[in-house]
Amino acid sequence: MTEEFKEGYLRSDKYNDEKIRKISEMYSKIISELGEDINREGLLKTPERVAKAMQFLTHGYDLDPAEILKSAMFKEDHSHMVIVKDIELYSMCEHHMLPFMGKAHIAYIPNGHIVGLSKIPRVVDAFSRRLQVQERLTEQIKDCIQDTLKPLGVAIVIEAKHMCMQMRGIQKQNSVTTTSAFTGAFESDSTRKEFIQLLSAKLS
Repeated sequence: MTEEFKEGYLRSDKYNDEKIRKISEMYSKIISELGEDINREGLLKTPERVAKAMQFLTHGYDLDPAEILKSAMFKEDHSHMVIVKDIELYSMCEHHMLPFMGKAHIAYIPNGHIVGLSKIPRVVDAFSRRLQVQERLTEQIKDCIQDTLKPLGVAIVIEAKHMCMQMRGIQKQNSVTTTSAFTGAFESDSTRKEFIQLLSAKLS
């Protein structure tokens, strides 16, 4: 575990030492197979650094997104659309284990319960910090909010750039992938249109 004081808060990164050891050994072999000298000064600690990075980038496996929502559910008589947009999103493509990143825009219409606003981005992190495909990620976030909060409807749009398309393969630098999913009231054209309009609005 490493700790550092930065920008006014105490940061604590916790690692599973046994997993770090095993993953480090695997990365040592991979680096050697790529033709590098694993004993070169600049690479001596690289396997451990990569192992810690991978454990952090996939820590969503250790999180329960439904429990995150349940920890801050409140009874409230509010039945109008709640939108949290421009949620930063970082994930790893399961096909090439390269990053994809972008933004998630999420709305729900309460049905007796609201949830603490910070919990929605935490749910995004819980699912995105795993090996993923964008299509599944979109559905998982939508289903979790719908099944846990049981709102009148959920809407989600994710826009992301994929390094597997930009760094390799087709190498298209400006392509953006958009996925969406809707439940309940958002399956109505008028409600879905309102959601899209609010996403596009620049409110001051």
